[in-house]
Amino acid sequence: MTEITEVPSPFCGIGTDDLAIQVDGNSLKVTKNGCTVNISAFGQPIVEISPRIDGKEASLDEAVIKAAELLNDANQPVFGGCATDVSGMRALMALADRNGAVVDNIGFNAAKRNFLAMQDSGWMNTTLAEIKNRCDLLLVIGIDLEAFAPRFFERYIWNDEAMFLDDTSSRSIVYLGKVPSGKASTSPKKMKAKVFECSDDDLPQVLTALRTLVKGRPLAAEEVGGIVLKDLQKIADQLNKASYGVVVWGAGALNFPHAELTVQTLCEIVKDVNELGTRCSGFPLGGKEGDQTANQVCGWQTGYPARMRFSSSFPEYDPFLFDSQKMLDNGEADVLLWVHAFNSKAVPPKIDVPLIVLGRSGMKFENEPDVFIPVGTPGIDHAGHAYRLDNVVAIRLKKLRDSGLPSTFEVLTAIEQALQEK
Repeated sequence: MTEITEVPSPFCGIGTDDLAIQVDGNSLKVTKNGCTVNISAFGQPIVEISPRIDGKEASLDEAVIKAAELLNDANQPVFGGCATDVSGMRALMALADRNGAVVDNIGFNAAKRNFLAMQDSGWMNTTLAEIKNRCDLLLVIGIDLEAFAPRFFERYIWNDEAMFLDDTSSRSIVYLGKVPSGKASTSPKKMKAKVFECSDDDLPQVLTALRTLVKGRPLAAEEVGGIVLKDLQKIADQLNKASYGVVVWGAGALNFPHAELTVQTLCEIVKDVNELGTRCSGFPLGGKEGDQTANQVCGWQTGYPARMRFSSSFPEYDPFLFDSQKMLDNGEADVLLWVHAFNSKAVPPKIDVPLIVLGRSGMKFENEPDVFIPVGTPGIDHAGHAYRLDNVVAIRLKKLRDSGLPSTFEVLTAIEQALQEK
């Protein structure tokens, strides 16, 4: 039994790198600086290490050959999940290019709301380091931030020292939309966050009203979405007076029709505040379990974030047509390759076409895949790199144990080589 310190996490998204992990054979336990996300993620046990073909144990070589045969016979394969590290995603892209597949990562339905807004009118966003050192007002829109990232406030808001703030405990925290689930947003001086609750359905009109007030224009209403107009005016005044305000949202939490328009309104509020003479930045939340890594690698390789088709010998991007679930439901796809190396609960959807799964050990399926290959988890079973949620830092992940599980990169590269031989 050993203990490894200063362990970075690929699971929480915010780049925690101070974990202490107790390693006992193949069992892991977070012993210091854990949170609800990381404790459960590192603690998932290894259940099996052998691949399976049609539910029967097989060698890795046999599973690779069978996967290559299924992909070779497909007319329109789809690669879903895409939850792996940088090397694994690069291997997935190479295989998709050779096989003419559609690539669609598991978090893209949420990320699409951000991309559509960014592509249409642009945005002004910041980083975790800037929040840690400059932010004096944090406005959280439509998401329970401490449930999403339990150590966010500890690491980036109530930090002991900041380069451009004398007292981080004097920061103002405002929630607009959802109520926080805990007390992490309460300052070290016991100053609680101001919370203005409204339903998700009311958020679009609440934010439109807030933008109107930020720009100093009158509104003929006493309340919007259940929030008194005077309270919205106070939030607008805080944004306009802050030295460095930050507006935080989570696209995955904005689960209502045309949420990209609400994201666009958020981004326009940020621009309006800057035009009025102070500093303000946006901060979209995402990037858990390889989301940002997949989008980053897709961006380097093709210029597009995801939802690409390679069957025309070049990447075609369409965030609507190349939705993998819709393609499977409509009968447009005839094989699914599902990759998820981080979470044994992130299983593929139930489908009627051949299924190849490269997943974390312990996955339980409603229907047994044609091929299942348990792969190592980046940051546990092998070293690697993964992007944290602000997209500016590639976390260097450590190898913590010798499980004997192959990496996603190794398996996908072997499948590509097997295709070359056909």
